[in-house]
Amino acid sequence: MKNRIINGDCTEVLKTIATESVDFVLTDPPYFVRYKDRTGRTIRNDRHPGAVLKAFDEVYRVLKPDSLCISFYGWQAVDAFMQAWKSAGFTPVGHIVWHKSYASSARFFQYRHEQAYVLAKGRPSLPAEPLSDVQPWIYSGNRSHPTEKAVGILKPLIEVFTQPGQVVLDPFAGSGSTLAAAALAGRSYIGVELEAKYCELIERRLAGVSRYLRAAA
Repeated sequence: MKNRIINGDCTEVLKTIATESVDFVLTDPPYFVRYKDRTGRTIRNDRHPGAVLKAFDEVYRVLKPDSLCISFYGWQAVDAFMQAWKSAGFTPVGHIVWHKSYASSARFFQYRHEQAYVLAKGRPSLPAEPLSDVQPWIYSGNRSHPTEKAVGILKPLIEVFTQPGQVVLDPFAGSGSTLAAAALAGRSYIGVELEAKYCELIERRLAGVSRYLRAAA
């Protein structure tokens, strides 16, 4: 099942993936804020945590022992995220903040960061050269997806926590940035995405990555 993009609901698709077959998970699920960008684009399943976060039960199952999952999250729903992660069996072992040079919105404060928890299954080995838990943000431009993450902020995570050839899973694949970062880092990938139009985008994007890697070889 390596190097595949699967169109479907990850709460069901993950059940078809073998137990303890994935080396690392890096994902960006809905934040449950009813997001709408300036052009009116929205995110599917962005209303209530409910069954969406139950996917982490299956994420835990498919991860190999002593492995990590890094998940972006919406701070407004941190209680729901943490309950889902701990219920699945994960232990939080780190937290990453990306500092933005601009405010994405403003209410009580100007919102100038994104964040992710580092979640452990078992006792993963420590990296030889740990990254800082405060990282610079790279703006993707959100051209392909309303909440598209830049490959440049994801690739360092994959490189520090995995080895070449290992399998990276993203159950909320969106525009495919995690999968592109994995391919560029020489890792295998599995992506699950609910919306068919984004699966088609990911296929095109990864074809471009393959052409780039062949040309660079």
